[in-house]
Amino acid sequence: MSTFIPVGPADHVQGNPSAPITLLEYGDYQCPYCGAAYPIVKRLQTHYGDKLRFVFRNFPLADVHPHALMAAYTAEGSALQGKFWEVHDLIYEHQKTLSEQVLLNVAKTAGVNVFQLQEDLGKSSLTKRVEDDFEGGINAGVNGTPGFFVNGKKYDGDYRFEPFKEFLDMILQGHKV
Repeated sequence: MSTFIPVGPADHVQGNPSAPITLLEYGDYQCPYCGAAYPIVKRLQTHYGDKLRFVFRNFPLADVHPHALMAAYTAEGSALQGKFWEVHDLIYEHQKTLSEQVLLNVAKTAGVNVFQLQEDLGKSSLTKRVEDDFEGGINAGVNGTPGFFVNGKKYDGDYRFEPFKEFLDMILQGHKV
């Protein structure tokens, strides 16, 4: 049986903490499907405003995507400097050209102290954070990326904007899904 880990203080969260909808993504920065979902999530955030809280957890498929793990570490290392979301967004916007140098350039562009970042990348706490996210995803039933959860329940529906919006509208209207 799968077990979803509730959103907690260690999570990366954007939006109203008491929003009626919590959209959580287990994502891989190099996954083309996550790359396609990225602007859709942004659009949903704009559309729903205070009614939607977005949470991101790492789920790097390192066997398939050679830069996914380093991208996750770069985002987490940037989080130590308060720049998680800036780096998260820039990584997705540069997804097709990822390399170690591109990741460092992305961090620098976001205002991250790259020397501190490079030092932090060696910390076991970053590795543990990414591993914990990944294991949490496995335990919750994630078997590919993006893995979406809406209010703690796995969402296996279409994540194009209109179908996703229709599903979220049903939740806002009080329908059990």
